[in-house]
Amino acid sequence: MSHKNVPTLWERYLTKEIGIEFKACLYFFAILFFYCVYQIIGHVYVASILHMAEMIFSCYGICYLQVYLFVNFDEAEKLKARECIGMLSCTLLYCLISYAGKWFDRSISTTLLFACYLLLTYFCVFLIYKYKRRIDDKALNADLKLFQTEHKK
Repeated sequence: MSHKNVPTLWERYLTKEIGIEFKACLYFFAILFFYCVYQIIGHVYVASILHMAEMIFSCYGICYLQVYLFVNFDEAEKLKARECIGMLSCTLLYCLISYAGKWFDRSISTTLLFACYLLLTYFCVFLIYKYKRRIDDKALNADLKLFQTEHKK
């Protein structure tokens, strides 16, 4: 049996790192969007570079936790207790960082709204990955059937 089709340790590591990069950018955009809406509602039309730096660094750090400690809960097949604990833990971390960094002027109500927004974001990303897997499965099955019919001839 050939080992050419088995991913190397480096390739598996690289795949995880690319996934973390993608997640960090995705969640940074979602958090920045919430932050900008908060600023605009308060009639503030600028964003703090310090806040944005805190956001992106926290996204990278939390995405590493999400992938390595909480077993990539947003890419899970089903949302079970372990995945929900991961979502709640990461949401709590973001909220603590946002509160400490005064992203929302230490407003408890805005921080709670932010927590709800993050949970909704995590759920939407979970659904996106779930449906992407279904579409990928259909495409792979179609390719397999095509391959089988071509090689029967």
